[in-house]
Amino acid sequence: MAELDSAQAQETVSHETQNKPASVSFSIWPPTQRTRDAVINRLIESLSAPSILSKRYGTLPHDEASDTARLIEEEAFAAAGSMATGNDDGIGILEFYSKEISKRMIDTVKSRSAPAADSTPLPETESKPSESPADASEPPSASGLTGEVSSVETES
Repeated sequence: MAELDSAQAQETVSHETQNKPASVSFSIWPPTQRTRDAVINRLIESLSAPSILSKRYGTLPHDEASDTARLIEEEAFAAAGSMATGNDDGIGILEFYSKEISKRMIDTVKSRSAPAADSTPLPETESKPSESPADASEPPSASGLTGEVSSVETES
């Protein structure tokens, strides 16, 4: 009978240990080198390929974009790493790292395009209504609309 109780006790202990979830530590900081390389490759693409960013600030040659991307990522990684604490899961640090990369990328393209902007004026982005001689001769209506629109209003 003692053997039966001992066998049941061992079975109960092994059954309890199987049902207990293993305590797993999950941390997303620091990112793996593979992730950092992917970030750098995406930065190179953003800096050297046509995009919304390049329409406004221009593109960098691939070699320059590669060097710049590596520098941006390294600086952002160092800045985020200085914030890391031992008891953090890394989400806040990863968010800071991502924002630092974006900020540094924008600062880089802005500073690079600033000398070019000084030598050639950028076209105005605001469109001004063009006035033809016919529009200028008609007085604006009381509502502030142009003569063309007010004449439509009077016809209806």
